[in-house]
Amino acid sequence: MDIVEAEADTGIGTRTVPAGDGEREPHPSDSLRTFGAVVQALREHAGLSRGDLAAVVRYSKHTVESVELGRRMPDEAFIERAEEALGNTGALRRAARHLSRGEVGLAAWFRRWARLEREAVSLCTYECRLVPGLLQSEAYARAVLEGTIPLRTDGELEELLAARMERQAMMRDRPKVPFSFIVEEHVFRRRFGDAQAMRGLFDHVLEHSAPRNVTLQVVPLEQGLHPCLDGPVRILETPTGQRLGYSEGQENGRLISDRKEVSLLCQRYETLRSQALSPNESGALLERLRGEL
Repeated sequence: MDIVEAEADTGIGTRTVPAGDGEREPHPSDSLRTFGAVVQALREHAGLSRGDLAAVVRYSKHTVESVELGRRMPDEAFIERAEEALGNTGALRRAARHLSRGEVGLAAWFRRWARLEREAVSLCTYECRLVPGLLQSEAYARAVLEGTIPLRTDGELEELLAARMERQAMMRDRPKVPFSFIVEEHVFRRRFGDAQAMRGLFDHVLEHSAPRNVTLQVVPLEQGLHPCLDGPVRILETPTGQRLGYSEGQENGRLISDRKEVSLLCQRYETLRSQALSPNESGALLERLRGEL
């Protein structure tokens, strides 16, 4: 059952999305919606109903409707048959080149947070389990995904991997947005693959944490206990100045907007930031770990 504690002034509440929720359907991307609108406009111009077009392209009326509403990625056969049926102008073939599946490959409970991330004016991440997704090398991300249960098909793995790598583009594309990461040292000591794969991970993390807007701090093993031991946490600030939090566990995630709760998360994060190694010290530690391989 969903748990919602809505705030009247924001419309964003604290929510846990269970596995199997209907939101597992891919969230329509702008390109899917645009392509669907073009199909609908050409169909109506041709004087065809959805049922008429369905008969011509040899797909169900439901499929035609789903494509027009941006809910479904059309396959090549649909595009070609619709192109021929709707005037053969080339518009659908050209539009199809720009189609993307939006948020497919992201867990249902993470999609809402991922949408907020893209508009945030600052992002903070504390991780004690894995290298944060925004800093993962492709080999590391693949190893993580291959180890998940239930097992995935090769196609599903590639889709998940592509989505994870695509998320990292926002760090490159938003050089004025501060990204802060605090990661436990033991996360970087956990081995995967061979020495070359581990060195690739360290190189990737060091490269992606080098820009001036990115700060990476490592919590050393000798630090001991600290305020964030309840688990991973993410905090972002929206363009309107609102701060939101996100926590994640087994098969669920929680978007947090309650001001008191978010304030506590911020206090914990800032306290841990003061206890972690400095960015320079953290970089030196990663270089040393890389050299020990």
